[in-house]
Amino acid sequence: MNREEIKNILPHREPMLLVDEVVLNEDKSATGYYKVRGDEFFLEGHFPENKIVPGVILCEIMAQSACVMFKEKLKGKNELPLYTGLNKVRFKKSVVPGDLIRIDTTLLRECHPLYHLKGKVSVDGKLCASGEFSFAIMEKQESD
Repeated sequence: MNREEIKNILPHREPMLLVDEVVLNEDKSATGYYKVRGDEFFLEGHFPENKIVPGVILCEIMAQSACVMFKEKLKGKNELPLYTGLNKVRFKKSVVPGDLIRIDTTLLRECHPLYHLKGKVSVDGKLCASGEFSFAIMEKQESD
């Protein structure tokens, strides 16, 4: 699934769409990819002389990469995936411009509308971040 196909599922748009490609695996896990270009908004001040992808952005990338697991629940519907929690998050190695991030996510539990997953971010086979996260699929609210 490429960026345009991902946009049919997720509400995220540039500059917050942080996944280039996602694949649903035979075991129902998902694998995503994101190439860090170096001009992303979150790198402007983190840190100008030594650009490093912030940990919170890596967590967001993990959640967005899980999208294909929920495409039938989200595609074309009036619902949004909203973060409800992060647990056991660990950062092992910095992610920098030029890195191709691989994101692996697995569903641990589901009780609609709540979902609990685990994920890991790696570059060149080296673990950069891992954690568990949860989200709820909620109906979109009308904005004022």
